[in-house]
Amino acid sequence: MALTLLSSPLQGFTDFRFRNAFNHYFGGIDTFYSPYIRLNGKLKIKQSYENDILPENNTSLEVIPQIITNDADEFIYVAKYVQSLGYKELNWNLGCPYPMVAKSGMGSGLICNVPKINEILHRAHNETDILVSMKMRMGYDNAEEILDVFPILDQYPVKNIAIHARIGKQLYKGPVDLDAFEKCIGSTKHKLYYNGDITSVSAFKAIENRFPSLDHFMIGRGLIADPFLPSMIKNNTTEYPENRWAIFSEFHDTIYQQYDAYLSGPTPIKLKMLGFWEFFSQSTSNPQKTYKAIKKATNPMKYKQAVAQILDKEMRTGSSF
Repeated sequence: MALTLLSSPLQGFTDFRFRNAFNHYFGGIDTFYSPYIRLNGKLKIKQSYENDILPENNTSLEVIPQIITNDADEFIYVAKYVQSLGYKELNWNLGCPYPMVAKSGMGSGLICNVPKINEILHRAHNETDILVSMKMRMGYDNAEEILDVFPILDQYPVKNIAIHARIGKQLYKGPVDLDAFEKCIGSTKHKLYYNGDITSVSAFKAIENRFPSLDHFMIGRGLIADPFLPSMIKNNTTEYPENRWAIFSEFHDTIYQQYDAYLSGPTPIKLKMLGFWEFFSQSTSNPQKTYKAIKKATNPMKYKQAVAQILDKEMRTGSSF
């Protein structure tokens, strides 16, 4: 089986600027999912969501737009909109674990509402010809919830179901539940993709060995923490390129310049990059010290100095990224 790697979307991180730079400098990802489109009750798409999926902003990538909603009218509106841009597939997010989203009956908070899922899929398949795929947790309160959804999903020509092997209440804490994920494999006729805690080549191999029937794997946070990971998995190696820090430095400068041009003022760019360094720092030789140094950088000049010092130290120590 040919191995397919997909980038799981992270709201606030994996927009078109990040995706394009990632694809250029690191590669290894076959398909990127865009962060979800949310309408908030108005049938109007925000400019930032539009920009993210415009074909001219994604010329070298295969991208699948994603929606988060519990409303059939919103689903159909977005489906027709993305089709007008040339997309053939819309991914439906039933995975977002954040309490504000889940408590409003969306993301992982919708998994327990089987009639609502059925209603939306029924209308989507009757009123549009979009290809629907799913991104799910195994439930919000418990990992059995998804098993009640499968009989409904099996009634529709869903392209695939990507499952993050946690429940919503966990957020990203605690281990993935591989036993519960294994139950899913025999419980639906649909193709399953695995998502959750692929943070190293060895972690990937353990998942691959545990589930030999799977050939599609999604990487989310692990891809930001170690941008070399997808290409290393594809090349079946644990060796980093010799010039890994030089590559990372160019990638960092590219996204910094693009976000700096897009965001106005020193505070938004500082917060944006601080968010990225929560992940980037995890692959440095001293994550806590690295993150602290970035946090202490109070203006763009100090930030650039801190980054230069961090990368210089990693190059000299030769630590693995």
